[in-house]
Amino acid sequence: MATIQQRLTEMLAEPVEMLGYELWGLQFISAGNHSILRLFIDHADGISVQACADVSRQVSAVLDVEDPISTEFNLEVSSPGMDRPLFTAEHYQKYLGSDVNVVLNMPMEGKRKWRGEIIAVDGDNISLRCDGQEQTLILSNVQKSNLIPKF
Repeated sequence: MATIQQRLTEMLAEPVEMLGYELWGLQFISAGNHSILRLFIDHADGISVQACADVSRQVSAVLDVEDPISTEFNLEVSSPGMDRPLFTAEHYQKYLGSDVNVVLNMPMEGKRKWRGEIIAVDGDNISLRCDGQEQTLILSNVQKSNLIPKF
């Protein structure tokens, strides 16, 4: 059974792509009448405020017709930014050698928070080098993951 995030991603990817942008990922934070649907869009030339507004209008129209969320929510559209969230195995593969912060749903070795360098991706397994040790995390257990920007 698909999660709400998977269903929303499938529903909204095409309308975003029709505007010339990539749906990098989305988060749905359920909090009753204060829920948030946050979309991250990307483009090789960057993301402008106008791009966010255009995508917001298009996505709002789709959501009004399809009505996949039964509660009130706020829609936010933005660029992934320098500390971009990573959602898919392809995202991790693209950023091999980069440092990430990862928060897990279920602890591994007594820890939910991990920080390390992405060293390998194999299907649903993400390998990080954490304090000189290799640690393999399962993507389906990742609650949140962000790149650590280098300046």
